[in-house]
Amino acid sequence: MYINQIFELSIVLDHERFHKVFKYANGKMKFMENMEDEYIDRTIEGKGVMIIYRDSRYKKKIKLIVNVERLLDSNKSDPEKIVRKLNKRIGEYFEYKYTLDDFFISGMRIAVDINVGTHNDVEAYLKVLRRIGRVKGFSPVRYECFENVDSFCLEGNSNGIEFMIYDLEGLYRQLNENDIKHKKLKSMIRESEGILRAEVRLTKTKTVRIYADKEDISAQIIALSEKCQDIFLEIFERIIPYGDFYKKGKAEEMIRAEIKDDRLRRRMLRLVELIPEKKSLYLAQKTLNCRNMEKVVEAFARINLSPITISKRHEIKHLRSLFSYFL
Repeated sequence: MYINQIFELSIVLDHERFHKVFKYANGKMKFMENMEDEYIDRTIEGKGVMIIYRDSRYKKKIKLIVNVERLLDSNKSDPEKIVRKLNKRIGEYFEYKYTLDDFFISGMRIAVDINVGTHNDVEAYLKVLRRIGRVKGFSPVRYECFENVDSFCLEGNSNGIEFMIYDLEGLYRQLNENDIKHKKLKSMIRESEGILRAEVRLTKTKTVRIYADKEDISAQIIALSEKCQDIFLEIFERIIPYGDFYKKGKAEEMIRAEIKDDRLRRRMLRLVELIPEKKSLYLAQKTLNCRNMEKVVEAFARINLSPITISKRHEIKHLRSLFSYFL
């Protein structure tokens, strides 16, 4: 399973130091993008680092968006090399007035591309996944960047975690050709057909530190890079149930055939019925009011059946478990 990582590093400066750095960077560039109170420097974006100057009235901040794949110029992660190259990029850009140690990790994105086959398959999966609705600790959310893109997004209620899964081809199709060369954009669209992109985002410093469990920023980056697959799967499993997706009738047939325990079978059948009724996996589980919900969830996984069923309005009758693509 290939995973790309994107780190967000931040440094907060006083007014004088911020404007000294900003003035120098702005002087070197012919053009710096201006978005409200943010200024974007893309001079070394091709080398994996985009710099954002946030000139807020209350806080002057410089953010670095670090794309690990571009930084290493490779799709093979090397945690030690990430730190070495990032240290070099930061030193060169700031003329060694600031180094990696001056920054802190303010966020992290972990992205996984799942090739499910065709664009129609992508649409079919997203129609089913949206039936999950709300999950414990998360609520559905819409992001502006996905306004015209088929997607299913959740935001943690207080845990500093965001989850999104979306049609990558659809995202690329809405990109502006002024930002990306026409030939490259066509290639990106062609190569993204049939791809579901799943992202886990750690959006708070305290959340990053929980997973990194280190004080030194270099050690944090190495720890997060080494554990990124485990972090992704842990959060993915909280949201997406195990098992293949079927129509409600077929799911009920499988439960009756495979589950011999009468009480467990009744609870599983009731959960399958409640999810479309409540439009939420979490609300259906609450309504079921079962003390040992883990046992019910494990029973679904054991027979490779998702409690989320395919709507009777959809033509497709069966979809493989998304976990099967990670093997």
